[in-house]
Amino acid sequence: MKEIILNHPMIKHKISVLRSKDTSTKEFRELISEISMILCYEAFKNEELTEYEVETPIAKTTGYKIDENNYAFVPILRAGMGMIDGVLRVMPTAKIGHIGLYRNEETLEPVKYFSKFPKGIENKEVILLDPMLATGGSGSAAITLLKQDGVKKIKFLSIIAAPEGIERIKKDHPDVQVYAAQLDDHLNENGYIVPGLGDAGDRIYGTK
Repeated sequence: MKEIILNHPMIKHKISVLRSKDTSTKEFRELISEISMILCYEAFKNEELTEYEVETPIAKTTGYKIDENNYAFVPILRAGMGMIDGVLRVMPTAKIGHIGLYRNEETLEPVKYFSKFPKGIENKEVILLDPMLATGGSGSAAITLLKQDGVKKIKFLSIIAAPEGIERIKKDHPDVQVYAAQLDDHLNENGYIVPGLGDAGDRIYGTK
């Protein structure tokens, strides 16, 4: 699948503020949440709707609804949790799972330390959340874990993506649609996105 990169003036504005090393923890969290909400709207652009009757103060008309029970959000810990508030504004009753992965700083490969999914996850469309799609190792590993639990439909939402990360997801999981607010230039020798915005988890939680 071709990756979907948001190309909107407000996104470019918010990403620019997000990048700045002078942006406060509070503002950084708020921007991550806002951009995540916009990404979520884009990810649900072509979802199926069910018609039902709505009565306005003036007349009866046709309404449309999405069955939120068919969806689950799964953030990759810890940085992915920063996106939860934003996506829940779009779909507040969706179930939430968690995948805990950390990156081995020598091999750059992901190591799992936790996973817990909602009951019936295999019957839901899963929206996987991670602000940074860098090497794609963690994203690919998380998708593999979901597929091992029987999940058949997955979308990946990221704030900043590197070309290397997108290509890794395409190679390992060509059935997964990637949505990113911004496509950056490349990875440096340490596997960080350039120009990027630093370590998203540290900036969300103020740990550095």
